[in-house]
Amino acid sequence: MDTGGSSGSRLAYQGVRVFTATKAQERERLGEQVTEWLRAHPTVEIVDTVVKQSSDQQFHCLSIVVFYRGV
Repeated sequence: MDTGGSSGSRLAYQGVRVFTATKAQERERLGEQVTEWLRAHPTVEIVDTVVKQSSDQQFHCLSIVVFYRGV
């Protein structure tokens, strides 16, 4: 499967993992969650990542999207 990544190039990936948080404490720990997931999946090859932030009057959402190959 070929898809476009954040770099604009066409990259092949097999899976997507989305990490997201809206509460301040959850946002602070989001990087640790990604690291823990990567340690639990040592055969995964990261193809691309996308980091997005969105907010409204009440909530601030941070998302890290990891595109990967292998399992």
